[in-house]
Amino acid sequence: MTSEIQNQAPASVAFPKNIKSFVKRAGRTTTGQAKAFEVWGPQYLLNYAAEPLNMAKAFGLNGQEAASGPVILEIGFGMGEATAHIAKVRPTDYFLCCEVHEPGVGALLKRIGEQDIHNIRILQHDAVEVIDNMLPLSSIDGVHIFFPDPWHKSRHNKRRLIQAPLIAKLAARLKPGAYIHCATDWEPYAVQILEVLSAEPLLQNTAAMDQGGYAVKPDYRPLTKFENRGLKLGHGVWDVVFQRV
Repeated sequence: MTSEIQNQAPASVAFPKNIKSFVKRAGRTTTGQAKAFEVWGPQYLLNYAAEPLNMAKAFGLNGQEAASGPVILEIGFGMGEATAHIAKVRPTDYFLCCEVHEPGVGALLKRIGEQDIHNIRILQHDAVEVIDNMLPLSSIDGVHIFFPDPWHKSRHNKRRLIQAPLIAKLAARLKPGAYIHCATDWEPYAVQILEVLSAEPLLQNTAAMDQGGYAVKPDYRPLTKFENRGLKLGHGVWDVVFQRV
């Protein structure tokens, strides 16, 4: 990593005027995923609306019995493998998950149904608009962003999700003491993530700087098949965990 953390976002990164949390990807929805939309979608999919989300109602059993507990926002869950695992090992927490990729949403709905998971709700919508319009200030207990697209080429770095404007939005919506946890297997992106989060005045690093500023992988985050394959090939994985002051 760089030897010094800047008090601003990396100079090499040009921030887009309009942040988006996703890029449209190709992919076909399988029969099983389509069936999951039909069977489990009505209970676990939330509709986007440009108004504050009533968390207790959103996570209530069948939309009737109110639920209460820590709410964790996840941005971009891929095919939902890690999301389902974390929801099962943290059954008293509630996970609000944003993903626009339809096969991924269908895959997580399928996992929810097959594994009898009740503490996940999905918004198939751009996370930035969800943050702006549905999440009040100081309303969530954590944020998970695992393995966002690294956009390897320098000219594409500006498309990376984790940049100063988004982190400022997220930090403002964390409750005091709440956390943001990012993970990546691309070291240049890990450096950028660490720099951007370190520059946000509402956040402080939970890891000691003599350890490079990176956190030990929390027990709740599983090793996915993709990650395991990378580790066997000698690829690194970096976890960054900051806390709202």
